[in-house]
Amino acid sequence: MLVTFKTDVGDITMFGDVALQMIKLMGHSETVPGAILAKDLPLALSRLKAALLTHKAAPPADENEDEEKPAISITHRALPLISLLDAAARAGCDLMWD
Repeated sequence: MLVTFKTDVGDITMFGDVALQMIKLMGHSETVPGAILAKDLPLALSRLKAALLTHKAAPPADENEDEEKPAISITHRALPLISLLDAAARAGCDLMWD
């Protein structure tokens, strides 16, 4: 499953499991589709950033994964969404995902 975050300033598509985690970190239920109004975006962005600070820089290595693949932290996966939320908040746009 893929989830696309849509605003008037741009769109971002993420894998479903990562997107649902981001939605939860923003303080919303993991329901798809969903939305955050423009007036609530700054709070959602601050919640996401605060939650990411509590996560470790790198996820624990899975024993079954190939050793040559680098692990990507949730913080790095969140960077495009953080940029989108910041731009949407400055532009006064709503955020929707499906």
